[in-house]
Amino acid sequence: MKIQYPRAILYALSVAALLCCSLGYSASIAFAQSDADLDRIFQEFLDEECRIHPAFASSLGNHSYDHLLDDLSPAARAKDVERYRQWLNRLSKELDLASMPRNSQIDAEIWMHTLRYRIWQATETDDFAKDPRVYLTYASDSVFGLLTQSTLPKHRNIENAARRIGQIPNVVAAAKESIKNPPKILTEIAIQRTQGAIDFYRNGIFDLADESRPLSLLREPCERAVASLTEFKEFLQSDVLPRSHGAWRLGKEKFYAKLELELDAGLTGDEVIAEARSEADRVEREMYYVAKQLWHELFPDHVLPPDDSDGRRDTVRQVLNQLGKSHGKPEQLVEDARKTVAKIQSMIREKGILTLPNPDQCQIIEMPEFQRGFSAAYLNPAPALDADAKSLYAISPPPSDWPESRRTAFLEEYNQYMLQILTIHEAYPGHYVQLDYSNRSPSLIRKVFSSGVFAEGWAVYTEQMMLDQGYGNGDLALRLHQLKFYLRAVLNAILDHSMHCTEMSDDEAMALLIQRGYQTEGEAYGKVQRAKQSSCQLSTYFVGRTAFYRLRQSVQRSRGDSFDLGPFHEQVLNCGTLPVKYLPELVK
Repeated sequence: MKIQYPRAILYALSVAALLCCSLGYSASIAFAQSDADLDRIFQEFLDEECRIHPAFASSLGNHSYDHLLDDLSPAARAKDVERYRQWLNRLSKELDLASMPRNSQIDAEIWMHTLRYRIWQATETDDFAKDPRVYLTYASDSVFGLLTQSTLPKHRNIENAARRIGQIPNVVAAAKESIKNPPKILTEIAIQRTQGAIDFYRNGIFDLADESRPLSLLREPCERAVASLTEFKEFLQSDVLPRSHGAWRLGKEKFYAKLELELDAGLTGDEVIAEARSEADRVEREMYYVAKQLWHELFPDHVLPPDDSDGRRDTVRQVLNQLGKSHGKPEQLVEDARKTVAKIQSMIREKGILTLPNPDQCQIIEMPEFQRGFSAAYLNPAPALDADAKSLYAISPPPSDWPESRRTAFLEEYNQYMLQILTIHEAYPGHYVQLDYSNRSPSLIRKVFSSGVFAEGWAVYTEQMMLDQGYGNGDLALRLHQLKFYLRAVLNAILDHSMHCTEMSDDEAMALLIQRGYQTEGEAYGKVQRAKQSSCQLSTYFVGRTAFYRLRQSVQRSRGDSFDLGPFHEQVLNCGTLPVKYLPELVK
């Protein structure tokens, strides 16, 4: 397969070559040796990491260990921490960072930062002791991926899945040994997810694998998995839940430390929250200007509410509520999303937004029942080491056990306008396109240790960019929903900070999202619960989008009339999914 090298790397190598010419032959050898050392040592680390962590290997597309599962025992995890410390010490001794080209330095910095963050997570938060949900990632998600994205022949995937499922009792045993005093909400969610995994191994897996249960190689291991997971659910309910008194709030000091490690964006916690509060005010004002123009079309016989704080929000809320009535049926949601794709792709090509992946490997699917209830959509990209695999854009109809009123509210939230914004974000030119470019990067380190801030920031950036370039032909209803979706990203950062650094109550959090974010009660409730279940990830959307927006303004102003949007986007994406703090020096 032909690799399209990033222009930024080509530029760095050209500069390096010129320096070598002026400094002499020995300098040339030093540059080359530094690159070779980094590649060699990282490949050694990656081989070791995949061997010790088979689920991680499978997620990357390394299929050598698809039949195995990780040793999650406390002793094995302690060895991991020591191993990461030894790697950091080795890198500081063996890598001559000063002699490397800048792109190689960046790769080394990313790798070392990742190791430091992993050590911090293990010693400061220790999810294996405090978050029972972790074990479900290994017990169900690691098998789901084998059957949906592996490019191995079907019979090999079935064989590997059967052997991996057979090790689920080991995961349950490690959980029983490790779980201490988690927050109550995490135990409750783990119980729900465990039941979902039980249902998956009882029924869903055979439909997914297109296997006849009586004849399938999966039957016996699935029966043992169901028994083991049923035992785990009982353990969570009877043993863990009564002692689940742990605090879900990180506290300001730990939150700020984790935020800087998670974002790796060169920003402090104070800077993030200050910028988010300012941006929320700006976006609210813009939403009002758009809603005011729609008012007379939607409510021709009603006077516009007063132009004060309450009146402006009332205007936006009434307009959004009216527009939300334009939605499809639950059983048509996935097909409705598919219909938006052709229109979005056509506009991307016509306007020269960027070059779309060819062949297109994005598959739009209905989210499996056992994964629903947590998000409306997700994008599972092709693994970094198996780029020919499918990427899955999963859409979630409302879960079948929801009451009718909640199902209706869900459909009104993800109406015909929001579904288009969602598809831009998750697929074209958002996550799917960006991560397809990323999988072509020559930097193995950037492919393996991809930045969530970059990925989420790009996806949010594309929402406004697409409409600015003409998608929707100036449809104000579509613009209002784009602004609402972006305001959600901004409020995510405010919620993230407020829930973990202050004593914000659930009622106060709900009021923030419903009154300022115009979210439905169900959507807001889910986001509040998510803020309790995670920390710092909710800030990635706003921080990443801000970085891309500012980069675009700076580069466009610098290049003037020579600025071309498509090449700019491709130059950015060809950098790989790296921390956004590096973009200004790589994309000039």
